[in-house]
Amino acid sequence: MSRGAEAHPERLYPEVAAAGGLVAAMYEAAGRCACDIGSWSPTPAGVVSETARGFVTVGLAADKRLFRLGTGIPDYAWAIGATDDLGLLVEAVAAWRQGVSFDALRARFEFLDLDELTGALDNGEPARTQWSHLLSSDFYRPQWNLLRRLHSDEALRGFFPVLSHSAVRLRADPLDAVSRQVKVAEADAGRYEVLRVGAPEAAWVEVPAADLVACVRAFLAER
Repeated sequence: MSRGAEAHPERLYPEVAAAGGLVAAMYEAAGRCACDIGSWSPTPAGVVSETARGFVTVGLAADKRLFRLGTGIPDYAWAIGATDDLGLLVEAVAAWRQGVSFDALRARFEFLDLDELTGALDNGEPARTQWSHLLSSDFYRPQWNLLRRLHSDEALRGFFPVLSHSAVRLRADPLDAVSRQVKVAEADAGRYEVLRVGAPEAAWVEVPAADLVACVRAFLAER
């Protein structure tokens, strides 16, 4: 729950205040519609639950009554819709957990905005979609040179890329935060730093551009 919502929960979210919290209110709503919404844990921005389609989050808007629904994978999250109807929200969460197709979800819950990446996670092609997004968005233009070097290799294109603090992280399994992964950052013109994330005594290794792909492939091949 946001700080603003906590200041006046009775006015915007009376059922949340009466239940003693967002999770309790969601369980009560799920009970009324006989929905299975799984287990939930608190976060600074709301509550979260793990599902086979990645994690799902629910938060409260501060300035008006809105239950905000989001999804994501480790290190990467995005919004997928918002509604003022808590009952409708928990029904959508239950359908998501049950594996209802995205086309059916869109048809049944008009408040959902299931983008291309969300669908790609469901159909097993998240890496291809994410590469396309990063390489076409002007927001990531400063990292295009690095992204293109990595994307040029057929093997590396199969890893899921995440951009954070100007570094690219390639992960074998987008849904597993501890799966094989390598972090790459541009050190200066023509040189790159590579880190085997999670490896014992891992340290940054600096390599020239010509050796970047071979180094990243070697690190990702290690178990």
